[in-house]
Amino acid sequence: MYQALYRKYRPRTFSDVFGQEHVTATLQRQVMSGRLSHAYLFVGTRGTGKTTCAKVLSRAINCENPVDGDPCNKCPSCIGIENGSILDVLELDAASNNKVDDVRALREEAIYSPANVDKRVYIIDEVHMLSNQAFDALLKILEEPPEHLVFILATTALHKVPATILSRCQRFSFKRLSTGSIAARLHYVAENEGFELTEEAVDELAFLADGSMRDALSLLDQCASDKVVDLQHVLDTIGIAGQQEVLKLVQAAASGDTTVALSILDRIYGNGRDMISLLSEMATLIRDTLLFKLSAESPLISRAFERGELSALAEVLSPQRLFSYLDTIREAGYDISRSAATMATGTKLPVEMALIKMCYDRISDDMGTLLSRIEQLENAAAPRAISRGFAQVSADAVSSTSTDNESAQQKLDIAAADEDADVAFDDTSVDVGSTAEIEAAVNGTVEVDAADDAVVGAAEVDVDCTRQNSRHPSGTISEMGFWASVLEQLKGDISIHSLLSDSERIQGELRDNDLIIRAGDLFIIGLIESRKFMDPLKDAARKVLGHDPVIRIEAGLETIDDNMVKKIADLERFDVVKFE
Repeated sequence: MYQALYRKYRPRTFSDVFGQEHVTATLQRQVMSGRLSHAYLFVGTRGTGKTTCAKVLSRAINCENPVDGDPCNKCPSCIGIENGSILDVLELDAASNNKVDDVRALREEAIYSPANVDKRVYIIDEVHMLSNQAFDALLKILEEPPEHLVFILATTALHKVPATILSRCQRFSFKRLSTGSIAARLHYVAENEGFELTEEAVDELAFLADGSMRDALSLLDQCASDKVVDLQHVLDTIGIAGQQEVLKLVQAAASGDTTVALSILDRIYGNGRDMISLLSEMATLIRDTLLFKLSAESPLISRAFERGELSALAEVLSPQRLFSYLDTIREAGYDISRSAATMATGTKLPVEMALIKMCYDRISDDMGTLLSRIEQLENAAAPRAISRGFAQVSADAVSSTSTDNESAQQKLDIAAADEDADVAFDDTSVDVGSTAEIEAAVNGTVEVDAADDAVVGAAEVDVDCTRQNSRHPSGTISEMGFWASVLEQLKGDISIHSLLSDSERIQGELRDNDLIIRAGDLFIIGLIESRKFMDPLKDAARKVLGHDPVIRIEAGLETIDDNMVKKIADLERFDVVKFE
């Protein structure tokens, strides 16, 4: 009868156990010296050798001819324990024997001396599955055990074992096996079984085993149907997509090509690949890319993908976007598991939705995506050429000692509009003959600043001729107006400045000494109304106005044409600027 490879090649001595030398060496020394504990607790993930070491230890402490702490596996005691004929060594599964009555029966039986061996041994696997009452019943015999009794407890969930039990056991932690240890064992098994195993196939099997030797041998057993087991055979047999397919899928998502990404997914799905495995492979690639971006020489990067492939992805994906991808993949995996339980949808739909979110992050509202979008705004708001599409009047100093009462001649400097603007301005000059004329201009769209509270004719006067909240045809807000001055004050906070300076989505102007902010996106309105945005915004407006501002948030953006016509009419009404 055929025996599974993980059972056939289960270690029979401590020396055969791979990757747990820190545990096996200690146990061997205890057996040789005779300093055995009455209770052991083996802790670790699945397939790392907990139950195997427990069985080896049960034979070693009862072996008639131990060899350097290992059981001989030839004496009657070793043979009887191994084939189950000696009932003094008993293995229990706490998952199915977790009631208090089961433990009470065990306790009543344990007080009797062993019939065929020196020590009565109880191996309790998955001990964390015991109920609270069962743990209480087990505690009494652990406190005052008979001389002939040894308990070996094994668990994958240490946090579920009561502290009262932990304090009475010697605890040994089993590590996840390294890929090197797993690969060496797989080569040994393949050679003994008479089939060839390529290096690429070994690496893939060791990676998929995730530190579990039992999982690695089970996967090898599944693939060992041919004389030569290569990488493609492993991928086809186990049903995983493969590195290149996963790489192309993530590259398409990074470039925003939804059509290509969904086409690749459809091909993978049509080939019968498991969607959970696909998400796991995508998460591994994104994790490795993130580690590569943080430190290209990190030893934590898996060997699943080439360094050049990781470098190419790291150049186009920011850490924020990588975190967003991981969150999206995690949610898709949860949706698949939930839909499998409720039979609500298939396994393909959640992955398709995840890919669409990865390609077009504006439809996702998770924190990672928002951080990625803010970073894009920050990059777009890098230092750029200042748009000067409107006139600014700068007054010359007026001499207070002049006796001829000659009015000051003001000069109007017209800066060149930015390269996308369609409105052309002519250089001209304006004579400011009286304060009344200036005040009339102020009532329109022209602002006048009297520097240092000086009066006209006695100190320097700055006349700021600017169009409030004007928009160029290119879609950017003029940086010469009041709103631009507020944004200038906010440059110290790059995240707030980047969002508010996005003129395609936000407009600002001064109206009746109130700061009016318009936004077409309700989400952005909510952000602006939050304290994180509103407090710095009030401070900046106060510095520009000289008094506490009233800030009003309005939904909807003004059209370029209506705004342009209104402002041009205001300027021409006061003969400040002539447009051609």
